[in-house]
Amino acid sequence: MKTETSVISANKKKNQFIKDLRKQKTLVFMSIPFILYVLVFSYLPLTGWLMAFQKYRPGKGLLDQEWSGFFQFKLLFQDETFLRVLRNTLCMSLINLTLGFITAIGLAILLNEVKSMRGKKFVQTVSYLPHFLSWIIVCGIIVDVLSPETGIINQLLLKLNIINSPINFFAEAKYFWGIVGASNIWKETGWNSIIYLAAITSISPELYEAASIDGANRWHKIKHIVLPGIKPTVFILLIMNIGNVLNAGFEVQYLLGNGMIQKVSQTIDIYVLKYGISMNNFSLATAAGIFKSVISISLIVIANKAAKAAGEERLF
Repeated sequence: MKTETSVISANKKKNQFIKDLRKQKTLVFMSIPFILYVLVFSYLPLTGWLMAFQKYRPGKGLLDQEWSGFFQFKLLFQDETFLRVLRNTLCMSLINLTLGFITAIGLAILLNEVKSMRGKKFVQTVSYLPHFLSWIIVCGIIVDVLSPETGIINQLLLKLNIINSPINFFAEAKYFWGIVGASNIWKETGWNSIIYLAAITSISPELYEAASIDGANRWHKIKHIVLPGIKPTVFILLIMNIGNVLNAGFEVQYLLGNGMIQKVSQTIDIYVLKYGISMNNFSLATAAGIFKSVISISLIVIANKAAKAAGEERLF
């Protein structure tokens, strides 16, 4: 009896699915080019993962290589350079994640409190513009600002008698992670705040009116209306960003890094480039890339399950 019921239920779901497809056939046809794009450029290249299990040598077919099993992965985790690169990636990612969330949410709340539309639009425009600059331009600005000879930061520190001589920020490893974090905040905070600002504007005005009647001030409204109102958005973005925790970046570290600070500046992406292109060890570079992808997927699944267990919004 249960089997018949389950079969009937499955048939109903199947028929409903077919009906929905027929109703939305226009959207289905429109999505085909995007599906093909993802298949061709995102999934077909995954065949290259086979190199991680081979002693790959250019000039031979992918299936004609000498197989090595998990040797490249063992070599990867025995490499002190990779472990140091992994540490750098995690630390810079956590700095970017923490500061990025705090500053983006804070800016969105502050913009929401601005009553002048002209003032709000001006601040929005100024804060969004750095997002559209390439990292090459941004890194050039950073180098000029932090220059020991003409940089405005050193000039201010000298005039305020905080330091006695200019600091070469790109010669001392202890400053690099902070520079990367500040650069990401300056470039992306305005852009990242857009989605939080949209979530804030979707909150019902009646809640603010009721709070005003009860004598709530601005801080009370932010604490009891705004923050709970954007909590689902915060959780969704947090899950997505946790999945990118090993994507600390490539351009800014590559452009600002140098031989004196390479122990703290190199990330997994730079490691892959170095071993895959410069040293022709494609197998080890592919193993590092696979490790990064597997960890990212695992973190998304774990974060999603944690959000589900806590009763919060989740991706799936």
